[in-house]
Amino acid sequence: MNLNLQAVENSELADERRTLTSLERERKSVFHSWSAQATLNPLMVSRAEGVHVFDEDGKDYLDFSSQLVNTNLGHQHPAVVKAIKEQAERLCTIAPQHGYQSRYRAAELILDHSFEGASKVFFTNGGTEAVEHAVRMARLHTGRQKVLAAYRSYHGATSLSINLTGDPRRWPSDNGASGVVHFFGPFLYRSVFHATTEQEESDRALESLESTINFEGPAAFAAIILETIPGTAGIMVPPKGFLKGVRELCDRYGIVYIADEVMCGFGRTGSWFAYQDHDVQPDLVTFAKGVNSGYLPLGGVVVNEAICATFADQVYPGGLTYSGHPLACASAVAAIETMQSEKVIEHARRIGDEILRPGLEELARKHQVIGEVRGLGVFFALDLVADRATKEVLAPYGGGSPAMLDLVAACREEGLLIFTNFHRVHVVPPCTITVDEALEGLARLDRALSAIDKYYVGADT
Repeated sequence: MNLNLQAVENSELADERRTLTSLERERKSVFHSWSAQATLNPLMVSRAEGVHVFDEDGKDYLDFSSQLVNTNLGHQHPAVVKAIKEQAERLCTIAPQHGYQSRYRAAELILDHSFEGASKVFFTNGGTEAVEHAVRMARLHTGRQKVLAAYRSYHGATSLSINLTGDPRRWPSDNGASGVVHFFGPFLYRSVFHATTEQEESDRALESLESTINFEGPAAFAAIILETIPGTAGIMVPPKGFLKGVRELCDRYGIVYIADEVMCGFGRTGSWFAYQDHDVQPDLVTFAKGVNSGYLPLGGVVVNEAICATFADQVYPGGLTYSGHPLACASAVAAIETMQSEKVIEHARRIGDEILRPGLEELARKHQVIGEVRGLGVFFALDLVADRATKEVLAPYGGGSPAMLDLVAACREEGLLIFTNFHRVHVVPPCTITVDEALEGLARLDRALSAIDKYYVGADT
């Protein structure tokens, strides 16, 4: 093409873009994830601070979503921003075969809060890669291929991790050839085991899991991967004793136990890692999101001594160009040190126990569309129903509904950012949210729920 002609066309394109709004330019040029492109209406954000997000018109939204449940320290925490700036002045990037301070310091801090026997950290760019590499390590360590994963789960969107995922996001990409075997984990509110107590649910889920292992061939399984508390699948806290039972099955059959803590780790549940509330030691732990509040892409795998020993003299066949990126690791160091010094973990537990749980239970007494409140820390879900007696969901499994669209619209009108999935609302603010901010968010959610009370068709309870 003639260079002068190309310059004219580029100038005309620039003039055309200047006539469009920011939203129009976004929709015209960006391909959004998990979306039908023609129906996009994203919030156009200009800045954020703490638990507040501001759109381009200056409207203030209270962030009850932590974006994708990852801004555990809130937005623009000065200690983390400062660490990124200081690291950028020293070393922006370097190939991962070299050693550098921010990476080994991040690994040390993560190991300090991990299980007994945790030996090393393999860094990735996010949670889905962490899952891919954890399974690869387990397969090479055991010499086996099959992997157990729960139906109500989400483990990522790359080739293997999407097959491990149990929820409907798997369906369009499920190739059925990854050696993945799904099973039902415990979930008393919607029990598939006809249980009436948490203990029955746990016992029957474990019995079903062991039957699956035996029918599929115990010697075939490399690993079981479990979100300690499933995140986008519904925030179902496992019954006491269930994870210990899983650990015993893994020991009995020589299966590697992978704890997926990508969403529930680093303070979200009021503990450093959610598995610590269940007195179990996994073999591998995947993490991301809260490790640095998502300020830069970072994830990883905590690896135990036995699996590290497998690769002491055997080459591990895997790596990433940006594994343990200096800027990302510097942000993790600052985030973890901030969590320690500001007692963020303890604060998240207290906010959950004293504000969110009682506040959400009060909303359930007021709005019959709330079938169940469940969670802990700053990690709660509301199970929305059309009928409490039948537990008929307010949106179909794997889909949406006018009721949920109305709720999202009402929350947006209230200036409340929420996380929804199918028939659920997830109440997942930053771990640093104050008492007053949490109460204000609950008040806004209360008003928004009034917009969908009309969808309840069951008898008054």
